[in-house]
Amino acid sequence: MKVLIIGSGGREYSIGLALSQDAKVEKIYFAPGNGATQNLGENYQYRDYDDLLDFAKKKSINLTIVGPEAPLVDGVVDIFKENNLTIFGPSKAAAKLEGSKVFMKDFLKKYNIPTAKYIQSDSLSELTDFINTLTPPIVVKADGLCAGKGVIIAPSKDEAIKAVKGMLSGESFGDAGKRVIVEEFLDGYELSVFAICDGENYKILPAAQDHKRLLDGDKGPNTGGMGAYAPTPLIDEKLYEEIEKKVVVPTLEGMKKEATPYEGVLFIGLMIVNGEVKVLEYNVRFGDPECEILMPLIQSSVYDLFFKAATKDLKNLDIKISDKSCVGVVLASKDYPYSSSKPAEIIINDIDNKELLDNSHISYAGVSIIDDKLFATGGRVLICVGLGDSIKEARDRAYDLVGHVHFMGKQCRMDIAYQALK
Repeated sequence: MKVLIIGSGGREYSIGLALSQDAKVEKIYFAPGNGATQNLGENYQYRDYDDLLDFAKKKSINLTIVGPEAPLVDGVVDIFKENNLTIFGPSKAAAKLEGSKVFMKDFLKKYNIPTAKYIQSDSLSELTDFINTLTPPIVVKADGLCAGKGVIIAPSKDEAIKAVKGMLSGESFGDAGKRVIVEEFLDGYELSVFAICDGENYKILPAAQDHKRLLDGDKGPNTGGMGAYAPTPLIDEKLYEEIEKKVVVPTLEGMKKEATPYEGVLFIGLMIVNGEVKVLEYNVRFGDPECEILMPLIQSSVYDLFFKAATKDLKNLDIKISDKSCVGVVLASKDYPYSSSKPAEIIINDIDNKELLDNSHISYAGVSIIDDKLFATGGRVLICVGLGDSIKEARDRAYDLVGHVHFMGKQCRMDIAYQALK
């Protein structure tokens, strides 16, 4: 089978790596890919979605997988389906669950899915009045896509009002902030739960935990994610059942009622408050870096998982999940997340330890080939992934691999998975 993966990050590399080890897959294309994906398949620099469509037809692609959110919100799935091509991901209408935070919050309210109390408005006075009813900290969100940066946790009412003004004026996030959500701050612990959906049926993957803050101890600014681990011990069978009953099932049923059945990855960002499930957000694609630590845990055919979801046949899939643990540590460039950094050559030491060789790998993200050498050219450069019989063993292997990778300005957190190892 021939597979086309849309995207260029570590998420897309990790999907490609899993597919490259699947006997059913003969050829992988990445559009546009990065400097390392060409080791797994062939990169294609596309001009627009029509160009990409022509490429998929020309290469007789059997399955297209969409990695990032922007093409989904743009409607690439609709374009491919209108041309009878099999593609994994939600329609443009269904992708509004991530494309519009206002739509998402109103959807949660309409279908009685538990979430924080909130208001959504483009009126400064309405938003200010609601802010004055809350106890800080206060959460302020821009409506549209902001590359994961459209959420501000304000420590005071004055700071919350300032954040709202910045969004409504277009100063903070342009048109994405022209409508704003203000909501109560939920105090608990976060979980990332991923359901692979075909519109009717679903398969839930092991719950993961992401580390958003730049620095150890969850200090510093929010990032796209500095590491993740799965499965997390912060969830048990009872909580999985609650998530299915109160979130996954009503979401899929609600989307059907909206005439936008949900197909693809449903990424549910949850806050667990005193044992109660609350939805923070939906994303309509795999998280990054969560994807990098979930792919190695899928023991059955990854191609079948994506293909059967894309062809409404998940009920006939028996998915096998490893009983191992997986930890990923992101290596970022010197000035991330504040500004771009100068390209830096990546040097990887030879690994003599067979246990490490067999139970770790690198998923590449912000990398390019310059003069036949691999360079760090993005914010999050790569992720070192370790597998083990326990989270501690997986974490130790991930950090062992970190020690083998060098580039100027390399930075990473040293406490990934600390919540599970307290």
